[in-house]
Amino acid sequence: MKKQPRVKLSIIILNFNTEDLLKDCLSSLPVNDQFETIVVDNGSTDDSVNMVEAKFPDVKLIKSKNNLGYTRGNNLARNVVAGECVLFLNSDTTVDRGTLEAMVNLMDEDKTIGISTCLTLLPDGKLYYACHRGFPTPWNSLCYFSGLAKLFPKSKLFAGYTASYLPLDTIHEIDACSGTFLLIQKKLLDQINWFDEDYFSYGEDLEMCYSVKQLGYKIVFNPKVKITHYWGASSGLKSSSKTVSNATGEIKQKWNKARYEAMKIFYQKHFQQKHSFLFNQLVLLGIRGIMYLRSRVD
Repeated sequence: MKKQPRVKLSIIILNFNTEDLLKDCLSSLPVNDQFETIVVDNGSTDDSVNMVEAKFPDVKLIKSKNNLGYTRGNNLARNVVAGECVLFLNSDTTVDRGTLEAMVNLMDEDKTIGISTCLTLLPDGKLYYACHRGFPTPWNSLCYFSGLAKLFPKSKLFAGYTASYLPLDTIHEIDACSGTFLLIQKKLLDQINWFDEDYFSYGEDLEMCYSVKQLGYKIVFNPKVKITHYWGASSGLKSSSKTVSNATGEIKQKWNKARYEAMKIFYQKHFQQKHSFLFNQLVLLGIRGIMYLRSRVD
């Protein structure tokens, strides 16, 4: 009997009504007998499931009857993965040739790297900022929302959240990356108990990065390889053309609320105990204020 090769990488793609995007994403993945791909369908009502079954028979398919959100949806794959590393990959991405192989090699060569990510570009060639960022400490958040980070992008003091003071042409350590492309050692993923389901969507990637850094491992950004991210398409905030919003006011409001609820959860988990009651109330009031103002703009 032929010995089965060990699985070095499990790729988990969460899908909700993104049939065409998912097809493009799966088509961009390399054929490698040491890689496996798992699609978790999060209660889609389009033809995503039939498409995967017909065109990608080697993909492991997990079907949820309902949309469980990002964290619970991805966590459905926890008893299926066989890889030494796990990649969480958005369905609204395409992966450049050689990217996955290079990222797995990077993790193999340095076992102090707990999580790594690659350069993530938008269709127009601009950087998707969330692939390369710091933690939203009270100071970093204040600088970001006040515009100081944008005004002084090369300042470590003011651009702590965007991390725009760091180079984008060399491999280096960062605080956090996006769940759009998040590669993690499987043993660490199990140790932190996968995604924190206190988050519905947004913030769970920051939480995972924070937990892994607390264990003493590095988060590393590799700009030598890349993916393209059709930002907002997988959540329904943008159309499949990636340029024109097709989201209803209700959908926008839902995701806006989830985004700022995640900010509150992250603050309460990691910073609230370090500050006074009055300071905490001011921060939480600020989060509510920003949510209100952004909802009015949208």
